[in-house]
Amino acid sequence: MRYYLLLLLATVTTICCGADFKIEVSQKRQTIQHFGASDAWSMQFIGQWENQAEQEKIADWLFSLENDVQGKPKGIGLSIWRFNLGAGSAEQGEDSQIQPGTRTECFLTKDGTYDWTKQAGQRKFLKMAKQRGVPYFLAFLNSAPVYFTQNGLATNTGRGGTINLKDDCYDDFARFMATAVKGIEAHDGIHFDYLCPVNEPDGHWNWLGPKQEGSPATNREIARLVRETSKAFKKQNLSTQIIMDESSDLRCLLATHQTNWERGYQIRTFFSKDSTQTYLGNLPNVPRQIVGHSYWTNTPVPYMREIREQLRDTIAKYGLKFWQTELCIMGNDEEIGGGGGYDFSMKTALYVARVIHHDLVFADAESWSWWRSVGEDYKDGLIRVYTADHMKSGYAVDSRLMWALGNYSRFVRPGATRYEVSSSTNFDPYGVMCSAYRNSNGQWVAVVINYSNQTQDFSLRLSNQQSVEWQMYRTSDVSGETLKPVGKTTGKQSLPPRSITTFVAE
Repeated sequence: MRYYLLLLLATVTTICCGADFKIEVSQKRQTIQHFGASDAWSMQFIGQWENQAEQEKIADWLFSLENDVQGKPKGIGLSIWRFNLGAGSAEQGEDSQIQPGTRTECFLTKDGTYDWTKQAGQRKFLKMAKQRGVPYFLAFLNSAPVYFTQNGLATNTGRGGTINLKDDCYDDFARFMATAVKGIEAHDGIHFDYLCPVNEPDGHWNWLGPKQEGSPATNREIARLVRETSKAFKKQNLSTQIIMDESSDLRCLLATHQTNWERGYQIRTFFSKDSTQTYLGNLPNVPRQIVGHSYWTNTPVPYMREIREQLRDTIAKYGLKFWQTELCIMGNDEEIGGGGGYDFSMKTALYVARVIHHDLVFADAESWSWWRSVGEDYKDGLIRVYTADHMKSGYAVDSRLMWALGNYSRFVRPGATRYEVSSSTNFDPYGVMCSAYRNSNGQWVAVVINYSNQTQDFSLRLSNQQSVEWQMYRTSDVSGETLKPVGKTTGKQSLPPRSITTFVAE
């Protein structure tokens, strides 16, 4: 009996055969611009809570770059914050045909004037983000203001696949966006570096309504809108860059998916000079980049890599850059039980970290953002809030998901360069995954995921044989391990099961 107990113990504590990971210092990849999340839809409520201590706690978790007295990060240091520029469904109330929690206010009023008291809760978090050092801000829209839409609503209500915008209001919509961007800077001191005028225009959900704000759009309609927006920004001397088109699915960037040619092949459509009616590569304020969301493409696991490599190659062919600007857990993410029900544990955290790894390493993404910064009982928020009185009060609880994103966002700063990493073993998306970066100050960073249920031997070194000492920060299900400093190493280390460890060397 004693023999079998010892055998069982040995099995439980097995350390798997390790791998030697080498950062190839001569093989540079993309420049990392930022990591972020959005304020939709919670911040319009949380930003007006009377309990300022909860607001400050949430802001610290999301934005802070400070450490506590033990050297533990107070927050995940997001470097870009996405602001949902509203369309006016909140003012319509029940007539909006949209759920109360996803309605938004609009600066533009019915008589054509602007009310700069609107979106106060969200604007408070803009300021709190800036106060904590967030360097970049992005505005995005789910719908044009309701005064410009064909059905007078900010939701599509099953209209079909064309844009919910009156044909004579493209220029009005563009002026609204320019005026809103300029107004927020004038009133709040927040400069928007980027704006995206459409959001998931190819998503089939956008054709249906009425759950939330949204509008489909064909590629030709997007091109027309972007051209008008570029004119409006130039006229108002705005430096804000116009990005597009926040595709709902990476497959729509490359071909057609659940739609037709009018909404597919977006990379080619917008950035091939042969596409004369939709080419946008020669406009002021429009960079050569495409922006998409990683929903629906994370399973089966081998396919997750395959489509990202296709995307990377196509991006390179057209001389573009790629940003991944939105992700949460969906119904097809069956490995972790789909999106329903909040998960505070490493189960969701590791799953998302694996997606981040794939987007950065195989798609060469230069920016990566999660969807909602704060949510309720669904796997769409970095932070879980418990609310009362129709979101008028509440309190927040952090998650391993938030801290897992922090393993990247807190340490891989804007301007960092990703470097190739070679390994003595084959890539294993269920085992150890390693990506490496060098910040603009010369600091090396490696983020290492141990997806497995076993301890893994691991070694990390630079290909030029330079000797470095790494400070390690770990996120796991162990109590207190949320970006916790766990010691220093020269490279050889055992990785605990189901953990993410960031290695930092000056």
